[in-house]
Amino acid sequence: MKKTIASVLAALVINLLCMTSAPANPKPDKEVQLAAKAKAAIVKLGVGPAAHIEVKLRDGTRLKGYVTEAGDDRFVVVDERSGASRDVLYPQVKQVKGNNLSTGAWVAIGFGIIIGVAILVAVALRGS
Repeated sequence: MKKTIASVLAALVINLLCMTSAPANPKPDKEVQLAAKAKAAIVKLGVGPAAHIEVKLRDGTRLKGYVTEAGDDRFVVVDERSGASRDVLYPQVKQVKGNNLSTGAWVAIGFGIIIGVAILVAVALRGS
């Protein structure tokens, strides 16, 4: 009985010493992270002629235009000048620059213009 317990304890100690550590939350590949970041930027930007974009690909190619379609694994960029469209896979993307004002931004701009006009009218009426 003592030999069995000693053997089991020895096996457990050896197992504990030879065990390799593994992180609980391994980091995904950098390419996967960049593709996810590019996808998030495209989704945030939206689609349509107002979704102006400049994309730099891993091979050094630069695309300018607007996004007409955004899927799970790719998006389509249309060049405004030539009208040519190009499918781009998210892993091909190195950098995304875009501008598209959100609805909230348009509301804030409109509100600012209305307030500005109201102030000008008030100043003009006060001076009369």
